[in-house]
Amino acid sequence: MRYDIMAQEALRGVIREALGRAAAPGGLPGSHHFYISFKTQAPGTDIDESLAAKYPDEMTIVLEHQFWDLKADEEHFEVTLKFNGVPKYLKVPYSAVNRFHDPSVGFHLQFELNPDDGSVPRFAPKETKAKPAKESAAAAGDGAEVVSLDSFRKK
Repeated sequence: MRYDIMAQEALRGVIREALGRAAAPGGLPGSHHFYISFKTQAPGTDIDESLAAKYPDEMTIVLEHQFWDLKADEEHFEVTLKFNGVPKYLKVPYSAVNRFHDPSVGFHLQFELNPDDGSVPRFAPKETKAKPAKESAAAAGDGAEVVSLDSFRKK
């Protein structure tokens, strides 16, 4: 069932909701602010080439006072931040996020990422064709045989 992966996906929904609230009119309430770390080379990540060169593996951004055009979609978020006074657009899939922290309330999430591509592993059903029980037992070569219980039932 891979409950660990399902739990991570559910917790990424917390990030989506928090960013959605921050993107709403009025922005971040109170003293809330976010530190978001993500894998810069993860599939679906879109960042400026100069940022990708400076942060070839991982990058941490802060959403506090100066950010623009924040948008929290179903699979990713988009935001414009200034780096050395120059605005840069970032598009980050939630699957690339490996840490989310709101220090104003001590809230922290950390995710395990797929080492192959830096994303959270998705759960997809594997296609397997089950053999009938009798064939499986015979194929195992253990001499086991499937017996119908109908012959033992009272009629």
